Amino acid sequence: MYQIRKAKLEDAEKIADIHVKSWKSTYSELINEKDMSNITYENRKTLWETVLSMPMHGQVALVVLDQHNQIVGFISGGKERTKRFGYDGEIYAIYLLDAFQRKGLGAMMLEAFAKEMNELEYKSLLVWVLTQNPSSKFYIDHGAKQIEEEETTIGKGTYQETAFGWESIDALLKRFE
Repeated sequence: MYQIRKAKLEDAEKIADIHVKSWKSTYSELINEKDMSNITYENRKTLWETVLSMPMHGQVALVVLDQHNQIVGFISGGKERTKRFGYDGEIYAIYLLDAFQRKGLGAMMLEAFAKEMNELEYKSLLVWVLTQNPSSKFYIDHGAKQIEEEETTIGKGTYQETAFGWESIDALLKRFE
């Protein structure tokens, strides 16, 4: 039985570990190895300690726990950062350990995150995904529409990324009923 709860400061190390492992397994075929080396456990741990110790109003960070109460994934987000597309909320990160993918946990996290964002009075959601990432299908399968493509820099490399969005969080939540 899996469960989702709000992330706490003491989760920072495990979230950092999942972030790095999932990032590297997801993007190893898509991003140059030198550019991949910029994502380290140490910098992710510092990031998550900062995020979780000083939560900003309007931000959400959730973790998913396995049957042994171990964190196996997370999702986080808040205000949409570009302000270019008319969406007010954004998923900043969603990652699951490889062994827990394709078990419905991504959808479970997306639903819980959408509920939290809805309670914070967000109306719409955006997420950026590397264009070549096969996980893009997850967002489309859950009703997101492709919005924009642009280049992003990771390390010294330039990569194409795609924005997907849900114009209505309410409509997204209806998909889970």
